[in-house]
Amino acid sequence: MRLFVRVVERRSFKAAAADLSIPRSTATEAIRRLEESLDSRLLERTTRHVAPTPDGEAYYRRCVGILAEIDDAERALRSNEVTGLLRIDAHGALTRRFFLPRLPEFLDRYPGLNLHLGQGDRLVDLIREGVDCVIRAGEPEESGLIMRRLGSIPEITCASPAYLMGRGVPSSLADLAGHEAVGFLSSRTGRVIPLEFGSGGKTVEITLPSRVTVNDAETAHHLARLGYGLIQAPRYRFREDLESGALVQVLPEHPPQPTPLVALFPQNRQMSPRVRVFLDWIASVVAEADL
Repeated sequence: MRLFVRVVERRSFKAAAADLSIPRSTATEAIRRLEESLDSRLLERTTRHVAPTPDGEAYYRRCVGILAEIDDAERALRSNEVTGLLRIDAHGALTRRFFLPRLPEFLDRYPGLNLHLGQGDRLVDLIREGVDCVIRAGEPEESGLIMRRLGSIPEITCASPAYLMGRGVPSSLADLAGHEAVGFLSSRTGRVIPLEFGSGGKTVEITLPSRVTVNDAETAHHLARLGYGLIQAPRYRFREDLESGALVQVLPEHPPQPTPLVALFPQNRQMSPRVRVFLDWIASVVAEADL
């Protein structure tokens, strides 16, 4: 059942076999015997694709529920030891700055756990790619996934001294007339994301002209240092530049809304002990971090 569920979710015998650390030939033979015992064809196979038949889809849904019940029963009798491979996908800058320095304490606490860290901002298909959980900054769109909030990340507005010398330092939102911003394109809309400012308990969005637009946070940060305009991003990204004077915070009395940090995982599975202990640890790291 576990193998069959994995084949359906990964759409591949090879990937499912690798996930369960068995030879592909063993996986193929096991599914053949399962279909033979049930006297039903569960999977349609082509050279590039594996998909469940209608019978296979119905059987898959029952298997997911049955396996969850088995896991619950076994967890109730086992010790608190957490073992196995945990696959996480998280934002690279956040991972490197806050999570990796404290990773030894997590791995020391759970010596039977192995961790794979993918890094990126793209939309991950958790089921197909075999990822247990993704950690993202920002309010996610409706995705059919379960969300757990881990904390929030303060954001600020900055610019280089050279830019401000030429354009002036804005002291109010009205002073932003005549200013420019490093334009960051939304991967969803393809348009420049407006700057956000808190004002009177509300959020005001302002889209400034941009001579240069980008879709990469590191490039945007570098352009801001070179004097191409105002930029907004998490405060932790600018800490060294603020200390060195390469960037200057502006309009601190009108801060952007903090960015939520969330974890997303599939609905059709109960949260595994591996994911639970990892998210509890991440939440504690975020709570203690100087974001």
